[in-house]
This record gives sequence, structure tokens and C-alpha cells, in this order.
Amino acid sequence: MSDKVLYENPLNTRYASREMQENFGDAKRFTLWRKLWIALAEAEMELGLPITQAQIDELKKHVSDIDYDKAEEYEKQVRHDVMAHVKTYGDAAPSAKGIIHLGATSCFVDCNSELMIMRDGLDIILRKLVNVMEKLKTFALKYKSVPTLGFTHLQPAQLTTVGKRATLWLQDLLLDYENLNDLLSHVRLRGVKGTTGTQASFLELFDGDAEKVKELERRVVKKLGYSRVYGVTGQTYPRKFDYNVLCVLSQIAQSAYKFSNDIRILQNMKEVEEPFEKSQIGSSAMAYKRNPMRSERMGSLCRYMLSLPINSAVTASTQWFERTLDDSANRRIVNAQAFLTVDAILNVYMNVAENLVVYERVIEKHLKQELPFMATENIMMECVKAGGDRQELHERIRVLSMEAGKQVKQEGKDNHLIELIKADPLFSAVRERLDSILDARKFIGRAPEQTEEFIASEIDPLLNAHKDLLGEKGDVRV
Repeated sequence: MSDKVLYENPLNTRYASREMQENFGDAKRFTLWRKLWIALAEAEMELGLPITQAQIDELKKHVSDIDYDKAEEYEKQVRHDVMAHVKTYGDAAPSAKGIIHLGATSCFVDCNSELMIMRDGLDIILRKLVNVMEKLKTFALKYKSVPTLGFTHLQPAQLTTVGKRATLWLQDLLLDYENLNDLLSHVRLRGVKGTTGTQASFLELFDGDAEKVKELERRVVKKLGYSRVYGVTGQTYPRKFDYNVLCVLSQIAQSAYKFSNDIRILQNMKEVEEPFEKSQIGSSAMAYKRNPMRSERMGSLCRYMLSLPINSAVTASTQWFERTLDDSANRRIVNAQAFLTVDAILNVYMNVAENLVVYERVIEKHLKQELPFMATENIMMECVKAGGDRQELHERIRVLSMEAGKQVKQEGKDNHLIELIKADPLFSAVRERLDSILDARKFIGRAPEQTEEFIASEIDPLLNAHKDLLGEKGDVRV
């Protein structure tokens, strides 16, 4: 049970998945350190250094049984986390104590493990992202032909459809997916570079044999499941990579933020609503309320994520020469929290996207309030076709529209513009066809076709490529 006296990060206690928490947890990180030391020792043995298979076997035997209490005690003594774990590992595998971390600097384990952890974190984000996209696709196709008011400047504008609007959310995520894929294609390890990146210590170990040093790096990286390394480094991998990662995570948050705001506005209009559970309470005071807490949580988490890339930008900008340690404490917080935050955002996004409720009658009611104004040009054109004077018709529609607008805005009544037009002799030629002219489906352009075409050409190929990742549901923990 947690200690309620101490502060606990809400990302862990309330929002992020256990999977992402474990990805950045100590057990994974320090186990990776031991795997890195094993890979290094094994490659060094293969290339002729005096390391025995028995030593390697003992290291492998103790790869996971980490004595964290002992490591903490050592760190209090030496004030160095890597050396504390070297000593702890040496105590567990005494025959190999003298060859652990041979020739390496702390960043051999710290940087390489961080890159591997972030790569795994990006894979989790990718999986959740494509699941959100799959749920939005289903929603978009279901409502592709349902007319709804479009909004520009948050004012009623030309009609669109409920499904077509969802493709705008999908389009944002598609761009994020492309940026994430590009980032994944550039992930590489720091490799085996030594203290300032020159590989001098390894050159010394192999008596000046540069080819063996290069082969050492190739073998170590291969044993860890990678093939690419940074060609040159200082003591660390370039901190610009952290910034690139956080920028991609920020872009996903930007898309989710936009979606969450749209849903909150639509819920205010009672057109579309996020899921609301049977026993859920919207307000401690106002029992009738159905607050969009999921979308509000998304927005809140997104806002935090948007603030993080500037932190990494400053870190990358202030690395002195081959490295400076003022990045360390900062990165322990920022990198992990960025991943946990976006993980939490996507969990909620999946939940909302899969369970959106659409109130078509409310949407239709809102349409009827605004459509008469939008249809006036069509009405006027039909009258001109029947022999009417365009300028005279325009002026009359202007006058009637002002009268109807006054009734709506000043008197709070329904829009009666169509009744006014029907009663006006100037529009007698179209009086019997007004209902047909006012069919909302005639004002949505190619929205249904655009929805189908976009999904078929850009979303379906993506989802088919990741069909083994689909089927996940969003978890809202509290």
C-alpha cells in the first residue's frame, strides 16, 4: 500500500497504464544495464580479451535478481548510480566482478538503455495511436452521411457531416503517425564509444587494433537487437534526439487536445456526447450535470505535454562540449513523464472515440434553425430560373432574413424565414418546392464520398499494416 504521507505522481496513481510505467521502471532499466554489461563482456571475450565463459554464465545467471536495497546503500556511499550497480552486480557474480563495465563509461549503460526504453515506449504509443485511428474510422463511416452544421470562427457555416468532421481528427492523427514512423526509423544506439566518444579505452584494451574496436561495437549492438549506432558522439548520445521524441509526442497531444475541445463544445450543444457511466457523478452540487470529464482530462494532460519540448530544447542547447551532467536529473523526470502523459491521453482517447454518443435529432433541430439562411441563395437561383429578377429577389431575401433574425435573436423564437418566403408572392414560383430545396443532404457537397475515399486510400492501408495491433480498448482508471 502506498504511503499517503508522501507525494505520489498522479501519472502513476491515476492516469498512465501499468505497461508504460513498467517500461520506465527501475526493474527494466537496471536489467537492461546488466544485459548491456553482458553483451559487452561477451563481445570482448569473443575478440580475445581474458574473459571466461564461466564469468559470462555467472553474469547471465544474475541478470534479473537485482538487490535494490544494496544498490541504494552503495549509491549513498559513492554518490554514483552506475558504480553502485556495478558493485551490486559484482557482489552477485563475484567471479565476474573484475570484468564488469570493462572499458566503458557510465553512459554506455545509461544512454544505450535510455534509447532502448524510449524505443519500446514509442512502440506502445504507436499501438495505441493506431487503435484510436481504427475507432475514429468506424465512427466516421457510421455517420458519413449525417448532415450537421459546419462551424468557422465558431459560427454556423456551410454544412458538413458528422463523419466528415471525424476525418479531420483522423487526418491530424495520420500526420502524427507519419512523424512517429519517421522518428522510429531513426532510432539508434549510442554504441560503444568510451568516455568522450573517442573509443580510446577500448583501443587500449585491444592493443591499438582499431578493427577489433569497430567489431566490438558491431557485436555489442547486434546482441542487443539493433544494427545502427550514432557515427560520432561525445560522452552521451545527442540530446537533440530527446527533443525530437518529445516533439512527436507533443504533436500527438496537439491532435488529442483539438479533438477533446471539439467534443466538449459538441457536448455543450447536446449534439455529441462522450460516454457517461450509469453511476457516474457529474457534479457534487448539481446532480443533473453530465460533465465531459474524459475530454477535460485529455485537454489537461495535453496542455502539460505541450509544455515539455521546450525543456528538452534547453537541455540540448546547453550541453557543454562532450557532455555536462546538468541534463541528468532533468531528463529522469521529463522523458518518462512525457511518455506517461501521452500514454494516458491515448488511453482516454480510445475510450471516448469508441463510445461517442450522437444525438441526431438535436443535430437536425440545430440545422433547421440555420439552414433557411444558408438556403437563400439556392432559393434565389431557382426563382431566377423561373424568370425572376435576381436583384429584386436578393433585396427581398435580405429584408426577410433580417426580420427572421430579429425573431430568433431578440424574441427567442424559432427561425420562421421559410414561412415568410412562402407567404411572399415574389417567391411563388418555388413555393411548392421549398421543402425539396431545403433537404440538408443537398448542402453537404461530397462529404460522404470524401470520408469513404480518405479512409480507403489513407487509413485502411495503415490499419491493415498494423492489424496485429488492433483490438485494444481504452482504460479510464478513475
